[in-house]
Amino acid sequence: MIRLLIVDDSALMRRHLQQLFEAEGDFILDTARNGREAIERARQFDPDVITLDINMPEMDGLTCLSMLMVEQPRPVVMFSSLTEQGAMASLEALALGAVDFFAKPGGTISLNIDQVRECLIDKVRAAADARLKKARRPALETVSSKTAEVEPVVEPTPDLAGAGNGLVLIGSSTGGPRTLEGILEQLPANYPWPIVVAQHMPANFTRAFAERMDRITQLRVVEASRPMPLEAGTVYIGMGNSDVVIGNRVGKPYVMPKPENADYLWHPSVSLLVKTAMQHFAPSQLIGAMLTGMGHDGAEEMTELKRCGGRTVAESKDTAVVFGMPAELIRRGGASEIQPCHAIATTLVQWCARKSTITKGVSSWR
Repeated sequence: MIRLLIVDDSALMRRHLQQLFEAEGDFILDTARNGREAIERARQFDPDVITLDINMPEMDGLTCLSMLMVEQPRPVVMFSSLTEQGAMASLEALALGAVDFFAKPGGTISLNIDQVRECLIDKVRAAADARLKKARRPALETVSSKTAEVEPVVEPTPDLAGAGNGLVLIGSSTGGPRTLEGILEQLPANYPWPIVVAQHMPANFTRAFAERMDRITQLRVVEASRPMPLEAGTVYIGMGNSDVVIGNRVGKPYVMPKPENADYLWHPSVSLLVKTAMQHFAPSQLIGAMLTGMGHDGAEEMTELKRCGGRTVAESKDTAVVFGMPAELIRRGGASEIQPCHAIATTLVQWCARKSTITKGVSSWR
């Protein structure tokens, strides 16, 4: 049985969620009306997982989450609206320690939540078994690593000059935003290959995510909301509610969004990203990285990439918030390496480069 605490200021929403999870038969439920009450109920009820609304009176969800992660850490799935403001708050919640978020399809009070019932239940079940990570940074941080003096974590590394043309493909889902943040922060500004990310997210959230990553990493990070030529040192975040694919225009490789392909379960689809990349790049020019997430998106295609001579790395069970996606790649024999998330950046550098020295705040090549 899974002990679930539902926190929402709307009595109608609380009742609707209770009915939804009661119908599953394996949830023990309790509720709270605001963040202050949630903290007290968490002490008494000792839930395995919490669903936490962001906008509430007396104490909002972000404040409540901050206190929970300090006093009584446990998996939390945030509820937010599909607005840009809701997206930014959800990403802040992930930085504070939330496992995942769920965007209400109909706004603050969502009686049409039955439309996404299966997705919500899957997220809560996955969160109940998730590996918690400590918060990475204080709320509302605005410091940009592009302007601050940064001591690179990847040290020493091969030379990044003359590394040739290639492409890094990253797939992630639950727990992915914080894991991606940690990996991208370690990569130097002169990373010689473009990076394309298929992170399962709603549409409004991927732009906010790309903007956040662009502020806090040395790399240029953009949402792939239109056809864009692939450029070295740029990270392309696949646009939510669509798929991200690799194509060719006037003899040059491009990344571009496409409407969701019904043949694939998750979007942006890791499977479709890897499949289209292999149509335009030799396997030796491709690196695949499979990070935390539930399901098996991309496992078959990355396994084929490795079989054809490409290189792949799967996040290890030691650090994956949800081990589903990397575990499936490993089970199929598709992982060239299995590594904790904090080691993956070093591998991405070594696999596409030769030799270099990186000094404090500065990359130099010989």
